[in-house]
Amino acid sequence: MPWVGVILVVLIIFGSCIKIVPQSRAYVITRLGRFLTVWDEGVKFKVPFVDRIVKNVSLKEQVVDFAPQPVITKDNVTMQIDSVVYFQITDPKLYTYGIENPMSAIENLTATTLRNIIGDLELDQTLTSRDHINTKMRALLDEATDPWGIKVNRVELKNIMPPRDIQESMEKQMRAERERRESILQAEGQKQSQILVAEGEKQSAILRADAAKQAAILQAEGAKQAKILEAEAEAEAILKVQQATADAIRLINEAAPGQGVLTIKALEAFMAAANGKATKIIIPSELQGIAGLAAAAKTVFDTEDPKATITKTVPKQ
Repeated sequence: MPWVGVILVVLIIFGSCIKIVPQSRAYVITRLGRFLTVWDEGVKFKVPFVDRIVKNVSLKEQVVDFAPQPVITKDNVTMQIDSVVYFQITDPKLYTYGIENPMSAIENLTATTLRNIIGDLELDQTLTSRDHINTKMRALLDEATDPWGIKVNRVELKNIMPPRDIQESMEKQMRAERERRESILQAEGQKQSQILVAEGEKQSAILRADAAKQAAILQAEGAKQAKILEAEAEAEAILKVQQATADAIRLINEAAPGQGVLTIKALEAFMAAANGKATKIIIPSELQGIAGLAAAAKTVFDTEDPKATITKTVPKQ
């Protein structure tokens, strides 16, 4: 049955003409050698023996790490710079027909652009201006690759490698700078330490002076209180003595003793005075009577001091 074979061949050809385009991919289609269209994701059908897929393009962002390129700075220093380019295909037709080898073109364009930019910078500027170089290179490359259907998203300088002698000089300079900073930090630390010690001594002296002042104040206050208490005690003692004297006078007045009792009390007082070291006794004129004088004389003669005398005071007329 030859028709079965024909059917199988037709099915095989028909199946081969059905294509499924994945997401983030694009197929460039030609018909009879001429550009026809670009297929995006989905199920597509091509005419057998007429349509042909000439390019399968990825629409994802791609990264290309180029080999280090020798460049010369404005001050005639040769160095090696390793760059990385992030790009994305935005137009598969231009990417297919705009240039023969896009990757080689991007690499060469990156090298020439990098040499032009570095040639306007000195070594120190090159080492410290990576962001400026990256931004400028991205703008120039993006503009130059537009006719190729390529969009340059970022350009990064991966490594900047100066000559060996310059690297050694830079390392020495960095070591000297680190040592200088370390010396500054040590000096600053010593300065702060001395300031803290002086501040501590100052506060300690202030506290000692304040403590001495408070002690002197408390001592003076204590002495003041002691004198006040002593004066109050003396005043209280005098008051009590005066009160006792007043009470004695009051009691004597209340008792109303007779003349004989008063005379006896007076003689007792004179006897007590005669027992002392006094050499002269004054007898008031109120003590009259021979008995009183005899008793007084007897009291004088009984004393230990033979020189003691009795003198009667006579009031003036």
